Amino acid sequence: MKKIRGLALGLAAGVLLSGCGAGGGDSGPSPFAPEERDRLVVYTSHKEEVWWPIVREFEERTGIWVDVVTGGTNELLSRIAQEAEAPAADVMFGGGVDSLEVYGDCFEPYVCVQQEAIAERYRSEDGLWTPFSALPVVLIYNTKLLSPGEVADWADLLQPEFQGKIAFTDPGVSGSCFTGLVTLLQAVGGDRDETLRQFARQLEGRELDSSGDILAAVSSGSCWVGVTLEESAWKRVQAGDSIAVVYPRDGTSSVPDGSALIRGAVHPDNAKRFLDFTVSQEVQQLLSDQYRRPVREDVGTNPALPGLSEVVLVDYDLAWASENHDAILMSWAFYQGGEEEP
Repeated sequence: MKKIRGLALGLAAGVLLSGCGAGGGDSGPSPFAPEERDRLVVYTSHKEEVWWPIVREFEERTGIWVDVVTGGTNELLSRIAQEAEAPAADVMFGGGVDSLEVYGDCFEPYVCVQQEAIAERYRSEDGLWTPFSALPVVLIYNTKLLSPGEVADWADLLQPEFQGKIAFTDPGVSGSCFTGLVTLLQAVGGDRDETLRQFARQLEGRELDSSGDILAAVSSGSCWVGVTLEESAWKRVQAGDSIAVVYPRDGTSSVPDGSALIRGAVHPDNAKRFLDFTVSQEVQQLLSDQYRRPVREDVGTNPALPGLSEVVLVDYDLAWASENHDAILMSWAFYQGGEEEP
């Protein structure tokens, strides 16, 4: 986990001061830091290329000093739960909303000021989280090792020829892989526990350290196929990597990632301003340029991506995924351990 000092607006001189560092741990008080009322602490699981321009622009527009702490989705959510009696952060920025729902007791409901501009299918019914972008889960394969059509469905991942050749991260660490795992269970159908067991065995105990490693593993050929998010996959395709993107014929999910106001936040008003900013038209247009799907109805999807109407979608059961989160992870760990029966 990294703590990064955000950009600060020099209040006296009105000059933008860059104070970002890449070291871990608290950086200590800065002589340029403003008073508490002008501060905000954000925990984020987004990559720096996603959060950096948004935080920078937010600081420039508001004069609010932002401290950014980075880490994996589940790592940060666990930390928020541990800090519940004395919250150290104000906003959780990132993570699939199915993961945010699991930690719902840690968040304070808030409905953003531009709620009506957000597509209804992406809204939180109780305002527990604010959607950020829609993230379809896709399959990828190495174009030098496989031909088009050899991987077309989720069910293909259960075939013997792919045993030990699948790039995947522990779903207890990666929120996107947890979403991918639940998507697989829903798309394949049948006995979900049996499907979970089969897929766990297909990995042969090999789980990558982070979701970002999935693309590198497939591109290098150390794995033939992988499960990842649409945005990450298309960025690597555009960069010229040896991968192709597959939207499974048996359906996939398009669960939004989101942001949430931490219950008991020290800077709740600044947190709400930040949540509003994440769904502003300007930020949502930036997402579109980065191969992420905006949640606003008045911002178009990047033309390089297929229309969502062209993608077969499963009816992702958000409530079931959240309620069974711990049970799924326990079974997964059990099967990864090589046991025959739970």
